[in-house]
Amino acid sequence: MFTRGKGLRAAILSGVSLVALPCTSVFAQAQDTAVTPPAPPAAPEAYGDIVVTAQRREQNLQDVPIAVSAVDERYLEQRNITSIEQLGNIAPNVKIERGASNTTVAQITIRGATTINPALTWEPTVGLYLDGVYLGKAQGGFFDVADIARVEVLRGPQGTLYGRNTLAGAINIITQKPTGEFGGKAQVSYGNYDFRQVRGNLDLPSFAGFAVKLSGQITKRDGFYKVVPNPVPNVPLAGQSNVKSVDNQDTKSFMAQVRYNPVEALTLDYAFDYSKVDQRPAYTQPYSFYSGGFFDPTSPAYPFVGATFPYDKYVNTERQDVASINEDVFERVRVYGHSLTGALDLGDIGELKSITAYRSVNFDDRLDLDGSPLPLATSGRDSHYHAFSQELQLAGSLDRLTYVVGLYYSADKAKTINPQSFFAGSAQYDSRYAGTTKSYAAFGQVDYEVTDQITLTGGLRLTKERKTISRLYGDLANPANSFAYNLDKVPGPDVPAGFLTADQIYTTPKAKYSNVSPTLVVSYKPTQEVNLYAKYAKGFKSGGFNGESSDPNELATPYRPEKLDSYEIGLKSRLLDNRLTLNIAAFWNESKDLQLSVFTGQGAASSIVLNAGSARIRGLEVEAVARPVDSLTVSGSFAYLDPKYKTFIDRGQDVADNRAFSHAPHYQANGSVDWRAFEAADGMRLNLIADVAYTAKYFIFPFALRGPVGTQTAYNTQAPARTVVDLRAVLSEIDMGGVKWSLTAFGRNVFDAEKELTYIDFGPSFGGLTTANFIPPRTYGLTLGVNF
Repeated sequence: MFTRGKGLRAAILSGVSLVALPCTSVFAQAQDTAVTPPAPPAAPEAYGDIVVTAQRREQNLQDVPIAVSAVDERYLEQRNITSIEQLGNIAPNVKIERGASNTTVAQITIRGATTINPALTWEPTVGLYLDGVYLGKAQGGFFDVADIARVEVLRGPQGTLYGRNTLAGAINIITQKPTGEFGGKAQVSYGNYDFRQVRGNLDLPSFAGFAVKLSGQITKRDGFYKVVPNPVPNVPLAGQSNVKSVDNQDTKSFMAQVRYNPVEALTLDYAFDYSKVDQRPAYTQPYSFYSGGFFDPTSPAYPFVGATFPYDKYVNTERQDVASINEDVFERVRVYGHSLTGALDLGDIGELKSITAYRSVNFDDRLDLDGSPLPLATSGRDSHYHAFSQELQLAGSLDRLTYVVGLYYSADKAKTINPQSFFAGSAQYDSRYAGTTKSYAAFGQVDYEVTDQITLTGGLRLTKERKTISRLYGDLANPANSFAYNLDKVPGPDVPAGFLTADQIYTTPKAKYSNVSPTLVVSYKPTQEVNLYAKYAKGFKSGGFNGESSDPNELATPYRPEKLDSYEIGLKSRLLDNRLTLNIAAFWNESKDLQLSVFTGQGAASSIVLNAGSARIRGLEVEAVARPVDSLTVSGSFAYLDPKYKTFIDRGQDVADNRAFSHAPHYQANGSVDWRAFEAADGMRLNLIADVAYTAKYFIFPFALRGPVGTQTAYNTQAPARTVVDLRAVLSEIDMGGVKWSLTAFGRNVFDAEKELTYIDFGPSFGGLTTANFIPPRTYGLTLGVNF
């Protein structure tokens, strides 16, 4: 029977020893993001015993047959993590990075699946959730949350319980909820590059059934790159920017949470979160050009283009600490959301939950795409995204059967104005697009304990959705090439009279999709310490329109949904008297109708969309956490990934053996050591922490692996292998004045690895101009914190 209240809280409190570890990599079925995790004890007694209600019942994470990596409050607090960007390689076969040229665009890859293009008409491959609310787009995907309780990364398709666009997996950000007791924490940090941060939260005493919590953060940092005047003499077209640095940080975030218990059986949680970014974007450093292209001084075409735009004089494959650009670049983002979660205890029937949410993202940037003082490539985006969602869940248990069923609805609107200018304005484009989506779903999942050792899980989700598109492609130099779809709904100012003739204006029908996503799992526990499982799940990534297209025929033809069949087997174990947890997962994914965005650099710097064909992706993931002695915790993970195209149709030809798989490193490895160097009688302790992350080389774009010299091949933009080391020394539980203080010395990328993170290859029509973004340089500083 499903129950809530003191019995449940006691069960959770009795089993949270693993949560208290500094880095916890575990498996869970993490759907119940509204559950408030208990505070971890200071000295955990056993390793591996986390009790959660992720399947709406008390259950140890190690007993649930799905691959999830989770980090808890202590891990996040020690590392001052307030955004998923800072998690990096949190789990095997997971890669969290910035998108090219921006600092707030999320590029998330799980098991070799990702969405390269951040345009608002594209759907992500990984679902991102904040307290159960879906965050739908990559633009504005990186934002600060000052008080995170834990982050869970679910690997593999999550279509049954999470729905569309979780083909690769899902990431849950779960915040701390109001306690109703007065207390809080505050901290200030200072570091190199004039890094300054103030962060805190405040819990207010409960009154009349209400509990209120406020949290917020302000962060500022100088840019990693100083902007200097043009360093190359005798370049007449070279300009000068008015900005002093790029890749700086200036962010503010705030969250207000209210919990209300009008009666014992009903809990209402309201949250408002707001994030503001007003900073300079990442520096796109001039990196290379094609041999034989018009930027190559040995090319016969150089006198006609390269002599006027001598891009070759600015390229450098080593990371620089200065930049020379001609545009006044900026990145301004406003993200806010409202959510109301209600949970009603229905006794023997179960628990009824409602999640209502509204979110808004306003994203505005201006980019110097070529990264030089030459007026080669300039772009800007003024984007607006609004989404409403409503979810109903009923969860409970009957003897050996547990269940969750639900309904889901969402509606969103997205629009972007994207002006572009190339070659000193000789080519200019008025590019605008907008779209809407409505999605409906019904889902259910049941667990049935056949015996005390064998559990069967079955789930199903039915999704239906509709999409629209509006588009204006304005070629200002050649109006005859321009066109529009659904012109009356295109964002921005009215199109000048006479710019488009009647035969350049079209109307597109709505695109409609439906999908059924099943999940089947068999788990077997030969002992209480060992859990074996086999799982099948189907993933679904929504289809749609390529809103950036400069081809009216391509835009009028919606691309198909991408589908994935995933087969997984896993072992989860607790060994050596709970001092070692070892989890292993092996998977085999079959993808169909792959959605690939191929950047061509033609027209308005647009991409083409290919439902290229099919692929097989297989891999192995190992996670381990060991505690040989009470003062030492060692954790690590290893991932192997083997992707292969089975078919890749390009212009009618199958080129599967000559195309790269993007953002899919063959190997990843992570390690963490947390050593409690000493602990005084009054509880003061010193922890020394080292985190190491290794990522093998990988391709950025699905370009050809082989081709003639001077053509667009994948090796032009292959990110090199990298190893990044972070170190921290945390002196905590310092008792002064009746409150607890802490002092942390931190260093990130302490060996100053200078590796390329991503690139933009503009292609042969742009002379092979290629820019690169590098990983941030070494940073270090101090943090002073207080808990009261």
